[in-house]
Amino acid sequence: MKALDIIALLLVIIGAINWGLIGFFQFDLVAALFGELSGVSRTVYALVGLAGLYSISFFAKERYRDVE
Repeated sequence: MKALDIIALLLVIIGAINWGLIGFFQFDLVAALFGELSGVSRTVYALVGLAGLYSISFFAKERYRDVE
């Protein structure tokens, strides 16, 4: 597994945990740690979003890996 894949997976997990906390407890961990829509929290949200988009490529990687 490439380093970029691991980083993307970690960011997606962080995003999933944060959304779970929001859904179950109405608690935004990123906002609590870095401030409500501060520059750092917006960066975290943006990186999680980019990681989610990048992670879509995992489906294609698995499909082509099975063909070989």
